[in-house]
This record gives sequence, structure tokens and C-alpha cells, in this order.
Amino acid sequence: MNRAAASSPPLISPDDRIYVAGHRGMAGSAVVRALGAAGYGELLMASRSELDLEDGPAVRAWFEANRPDVVVLAAAKVGGIHFNDTYPADFLLDNLKIQTHVIESAWRSGTRRLLFLGSSCIYPRDCPQPIKEEYLLTGPLEPTNEWYAIAKIAGIKLCAALRQQYGFDAISLMPTNLYGPGDNYHPLNSHVMAAMIRRFHEAKEAGAASVTCWGTGSPLREFLHADDLGEACVFALEHWDPAAPGAPRDDQGEPLTHLNVGTGVDLTIKELAEAVAVATGFTGAIHWDASKPDGTPKKQLDVGRLAALGWLAHIPLAEGLRSTVALFREQLQQQLVRL
Repeated sequence: MNRAAASSPPLISPDDRIYVAGHRGMAGSAVVRALGAAGYGELLMASRSELDLEDGPAVRAWFEANRPDVVVLAAAKVGGIHFNDTYPADFLLDNLKIQTHVIESAWRSGTRRLLFLGSSCIYPRDCPQPIKEEYLLTGPLEPTNEWYAIAKIAGIKLCAALRQQYGFDAISLMPTNLYGPGDNYHPLNSHVMAAMIRRFHEAKEAGAASVTCWGTGSPLREFLHADDLGEACVFALEHWDPAAPGAPRDDQGEPLTHLNVGTGVDLTIKELAEAVAVATGFTGAIHWDASKPDGTPKKQLDVGRLAALGWLAHIPLAEGLRSTVALFREQLQQQLVRL
């Protein structure tokens, strides 16, 4: 695992009871794998049927009964441009409920440390690149995902407010676009990477002459493998104390309570499509439907603060893409066998 050589003991212990909210999602399952690999065995997990995070009284009761020492909040309603644009009220209401119930219940029940996972979409649409943490709330959001972004901003600020007023040890990480195990490949509600993998795979299987993708292909995006994020979460829980001397600070010298997580490297959506075509074996033409939205023109994170603490992503995009396509096809085959 990618981690710093720290002179002080880790901030969490293998004996800690760690609750991962959203453990079945792409981010949450990656956190579970990383915690297990790092020797953390006291993991608490509850499925949606066991605990509905939108039910405030149920969440409070669960926390009072289980009293986790550490919480990782990876649960959220997520989706791509189409899903965000079609269900704005659901994205705002559901995410506000989930994160507020978990964060407040963790604080009130005595949780010692909490990690909240946000998203790079919290930053203004046209802010300077690469994006630094202090650019938060300096301009208008990208309209196609502003509802999700507003909810995530509220979560970041709730963590910061509880830290400021009550000393609650809550930190936040802002991952760039994720891909990998546990992704959603729904034809309408998926993110760009998963949508492309499915579309190009199906075109390859059907012998199609071409594939049509949304937008112009010109926007620049950065992609992080889910397992890199999982390791970053464990690293942050172990080594990042915003109040410690030498902890990352913003341009005004104030301690940061949210940090970016990514590779620091982006590529155009057109280049991504070409890479997915190679990974799936599709050799036909790629067309672009410019009537569909592009989203933010460029979204590249400045990952220098987390790098200075000692963590860097290590899974190259080509390698991660190959393994993700292989896993997607394996899952499709398993579905066919079950049928």
C-alpha cells in the first residue's frame, strides 16, 4: 500500500470498530478492501435493508447501538450527467439526508474520527486549473451536476463546522472521476467511463461499424481507479490531522479540512473513447453527437497537498482500464450463467 513513513503512530488502530457507510458501492467497497489489506478487521457494515440512511431515527438508533470508533461516509446517490439533470430534487434531498444523518449521528454517539467522501464536482465550472482546494465556493457550479455538488458542499461544511465548534475530528476527501470494481454500467444512469465501456463492448459483440458518444469529445477529465481511492482513504485516516504542525494549509495559511484525491493527469473524452475502444477490442469508427452536453470543459485536480503528506496514485489508466473491462465482461458472463 502507498503510505508515508510517519514518525508518529497512526491516528486509527486495528482494534477500532470502523463503519463504512455505502460499503457495496464503488468507493465504499474499495475502502473496505483497502482497510482489510491494511489489517483493520473490526469492520461494521449494514445493507440498505438493514439500515436506510435516509431514515434519521433509524440511523441515530444504529449509531447508539453500535458506537463505531471510526466512520467512512462513502454512501451517496450518484450518476452521470443524464441522471443528475433528470432528478435534481432526488439528488439534493437524498444526499443531504444521507450525509447529515450519518455525520450528526457519528458526532453525537462519540465517534472519534470521520472521513467524508465528496466529489471534484464541488468546484466552480470555470475555476483555474489545476483545481486547488481553496477554489471551493469561488464561482458558479457546472449546471448539469450542481444539485449533487451542493449536497456534497453542505457535507464538507458540516464536517468543518462540527470540527470548529465542537472539536469533532472530521476530514473530507474530494476524489476525481472514479472507475473500477463496483461501477454502475446502467445505459442511462452511469458515469462516462462505465457508459463507454458498456457501449464499446456491446458494439464489439454486435460487430457494429461505429459508436456514437455524447458531446464533442473535447472536455478534459481525470480518472482515478477505485482501489487507489481506497488506499488514499486509509492513508488519510492514518496520517492526516488537519490540526497537526505541518498539515496542509490553504493560500492564507489556514488549515485545510478537505483535500483533493486524483492522479493530477487528465485527457480528453475523445482520447478516453479511443482508449476504451482499444481495451474492448472495438475497431470501428467513433462519432460524436454535439447536440448532447459536454459538461465542465476541464476538471483537473491539484493533488499536491496529499502528495506532500506522502500519498500518490499508482494504478496507470491503461492498466486500470484493461482490468476494469475484464471484470465487466466476467460479470456479464456470470449473469448469463445464472439465467
